Amino acid sequence: MNMPTRQPDMMSEQLRQTTCPYCGVGCGVDISCNVSPRAITLDTVKGTPEHPANYGRLCVKGTNLLETNDVNGRLLHPTMAGQSVDWDTVTDVIADKITSTIAQYGADAVAFYVSGQLLTEDYYIANKLMKGYIGSANIDTNSRLCMSSAVAAYKRAFGEDVVPCDYTDLECTDLLVITGSNTAWAHPVLFQRIQRAKLKNPNMKVIVVDPRKTETCTIADLHLPIKPGSDVALFNGLLSYANAQGRINKSIVESYAEGLDETLKSANALTLDDVAEVCDLDVNSIKAFFDAFCKASSAITFYSMGVNQSSAGVDKAQAIINCHLAMDLIARDGCGPFSITGQPNAMGGREVGGLANMLAAHMDLENPEHISAVKTYWNAPVMPKGQGLKAVDLFNAIESGKVKFVWIMGTNPVVSMPNRGQVERALSKCDMVVVSDIVESNDTLNYAHIALPATGWSEKDGTVTNSERRISRQRGILPPPGSAKHDWQILCEVAGKMGFGEAFNFTHPSQIFCEYAGLTGYQNNGKRQLDLSPLQALSEVQYNGLSPLQWPFHIVIKAENTASSNSKSNPNPNPNPNPRLTSKRPFEDKRFSTPSGKAKLIPVTYRAPLQVTSDAYPFVVNSGRARDQWHTMTRTGKTAKLLAHMPSACVHINPKDAAELGVEDGSLVSLSSAVCKDAPVIYPVKADTDMRKGEVFIPIHWSAQWGSHSKLGALYASAVDPISGQPELKHAAVAIAPAHFATYGKLFVSSVNQSAHNSKLSSSYEDALKHACDYWNTTPLESAEASSSVNNSDAALSVLNVASNKGRRDFTQGLIPLLPQNAVLLQFHHHTYSVCFALVDDTLCFAAFLGDEPEKGERAPAAAHTTAQAAPHSKSTWSVPNEWLASLLNTSVSTDIQRNLLRGRVDDTFINGDVVCSCFEVREKTITHAIEEGCSSVAELGEALKCGTNCGSCKPALSQLIDKHLVIEIQSV
Repeated sequence: MNMPTRQPDMMSEQLRQTTCPYCGVGCGVDISCNVSPRAITLDTVKGTPEHPANYGRLCVKGTNLLETNDVNGRLLHPTMAGQSVDWDTVTDVIADKITSTIAQYGADAVAFYVSGQLLTEDYYIANKLMKGYIGSANIDTNSRLCMSSAVAAYKRAFGEDVVPCDYTDLECTDLLVITGSNTAWAHPVLFQRIQRAKLKNPNMKVIVVDPRKTETCTIADLHLPIKPGSDVALFNGLLSYANAQGRINKSIVESYAEGLDETLKSANALTLDDVAEVCDLDVNSIKAFFDAFCKASSAITFYSMGVNQSSAGVDKAQAIINCHLAMDLIARDGCGPFSITGQPNAMGGREVGGLANMLAAHMDLENPEHISAVKTYWNAPVMPKGQGLKAVDLFNAIESGKVKFVWIMGTNPVVSMPNRGQVERALSKCDMVVVSDIVESNDTLNYAHIALPATGWSEKDGTVTNSERRISRQRGILPPPGSAKHDWQILCEVAGKMGFGEAFNFTHPSQIFCEYAGLTGYQNNGKRQLDLSPLQALSEVQYNGLSPLQWPFHIVIKAENTASSNSKSNPNPNPNPNPRLTSKRPFEDKRFSTPSGKAKLIPVTYRAPLQVTSDAYPFVVNSGRARDQWHTMTRTGKTAKLLAHMPSACVHINPKDAAELGVEDGSLVSLSSAVCKDAPVIYPVKADTDMRKGEVFIPIHWSAQWGSHSKLGALYASAVDPISGQPELKHAAVAIAPAHFATYGKLFVSSVNQSAHNSKLSSSYEDALKHACDYWNTTPLESAEASSSVNNSDAALSVLNVASNKGRRDFTQGLIPLLPQNAVLLQFHHHTYSVCFALVDDTLCFAAFLGDEPEKGERAPAAAHTTAQAAPHSKSTWSVPNEWLASLLNTSVSTDIQRNLLRGRVDDTFINGDVVCSCFEVREKTITHAIEEGCSSVAELGEALKCGTNCGSCKPALSQLIDKHLVIEIQSV
């Protein structure tokens, strides 16, 4: 599943190295290519053995990169008002609109909203154009939503946004505290490194702080199921306890940090009982955590969205930093506050100033010297007079009419922002919305006046920086499909047409990188840790071959000047273009980037979340990542393999809450909030004993592209941290009620050759079926090999989980006109279920399995030959496994199979439960049976079933199943 590309080379096998486009771990990827005179084929993908981020490991998403790397659904040509146009026309329109908007309303009426999916070179050009040539700081990024609170806390404490830890610290620490991160799912490769480190060092302790008992807890010595939002109280309590235990050496701390006394005075107000009450935790568990931290000679606090996505996110991160500074657990091996990023280049965006409150190269918008330095370096005609609009404020300004033009690049804010309804209103009112993306359809593109085709992974060429400050190359292996262009190219073309061509006449990303690297060293003089100036004279060849490199650097040897400078607009060229560099630990001398050279402890106090529960909205919604998906699934949603583990989004709810609501697994529930009253959000229920009572969890990935009511962001109010502007996306207050319909069921759909069967049918065939339903969510299915004359490779199979306010017979009759005209229809209506399917030349092309909602408190009896998978409310005969139908669609079905379909009699092969191992499609019941037969470890399951032996992402789930099902016989003596 990759794009053939014309090449003049001789046929050969080649290895190309690049970087994974998913999370912030920054894994190296080796791609085996078959290069012929006519095409390049990307054949296999493996982790790069020598890359320091992953040492050959890849998670299930990275392992399946090539499965998602096709042109299906790609935006291939620029469009205006839905019509294809050429690049010259569209860039003329954009440049003219920006120029006229500035002339009429001022520079602050223009805004860019960009993404951690951009490469550093793209980010740099966007930032340079907006801040140095348009003259506004209104460029913000979706990174505002994931790590801006961590940025603000680092800047307050250290004077610079520097993550002071490396991945190796996770492997050599005595104590690892994981808080606000389901690392097993969100960063599986790092989780595997942690697992291995714990196996090698049995004395290493892992403590997980999370409201949910996630798969990350499989390696935890202690789990603290903290009340959402109460982290500040917990870490302030730790600081107070450490002080009371004599753990803090004030004379040592005061040699490298300021503010200790004030911070201790603020924290000392909390007793253990106070912490227990605020955090809703057991006193003994809290004391065990505090004792472990105070006794540890080294400690890492590893945190992510659960800390950052809060109206008190900066204070949460600061409370963590305070503990590390006060106990001298920083700037040495195995120590420090480690914020892990969620996107592949969120760090690179931070470096080049992609946020509205930052300048490039870790310089500040509020610092006149920094403004002057950047203006001089860029030879910029104008610079911002202050901070720009942060994400939530930006969309507020668009709605109010203050911002007239917005250019959205590589992100989907209608899905990811809080208060979806407000974001939709804002974009619908904006004079011009330009969207650069790789897909032809998503929730945000629905509001675009202009859509621009950008390059994606395997085409993009530049650099990314991962969570440990390591710069890696993401290499362009394939040329852009259609007329797609790199984001930096598009920006440079628009800048040129605005009259800024001389400052944006780049022809290769290496030129951009070198200019950026020079800026990091310009007037730096050791003031900032970020200094890439030794790289500013790289030649194009050197840039293309750049190996992963972690800043800050030691310059070991400066080689002779053998290469010409590649830098543009650079007033401070480096005469040594090929230095030998080695990494050093940030702040290793305990000198920080503040005016005094000392770090800052800052008093913080616990503040409750802004979105508070009430009688009207009694439940707390938490949200986060699923193991096998990424963001809004524009890439990972392309392959059924990555949807096998979690086919659709569910509301994870404590069984006691479910019982009180009168719902069970598969029931549909409606969620509403103070900002989402009229358009309910609907999901199926998944009862989950690992949830705290009164709290629910929903994965973030499924949007309105995947379900009629899948609009999670609509539930969240525009509550933000007052310093960082990061939204409170871990804590919404909602009401939950059963969602009642007359009919529930599944529609199995094949798009293969539908237009040939019915001239009225087209690519909108599935859309027509969706419109016939009052509720739906969709999941692509993997087609099976078949001996049918139908070409399976052209088929798109999917299942629609549906509900309707019509009765079963009426609903079925409404579907029939949408099916192929020459199809043979078979129907069977039982008193509890209905089946309808369509055959063309004996080939199955459609099937519907429908049932009634049982009365409240009733549960339809489960037939012996069915599974519990995917049945809304009822687990009666109509609830059939998706894989069974996927194996039959587009195949010639015998009379016996037709009878089994009508009766819902499932082939025994497909009743083995949910997929646990996506790589080898190993199911829960198969694993459970192996455990019952004697497999007592993950390694033994791997030997028997192969599960866990490829990417390893399923290993925590395997551990959970072993804990649940392993029976140890105790013989009496």
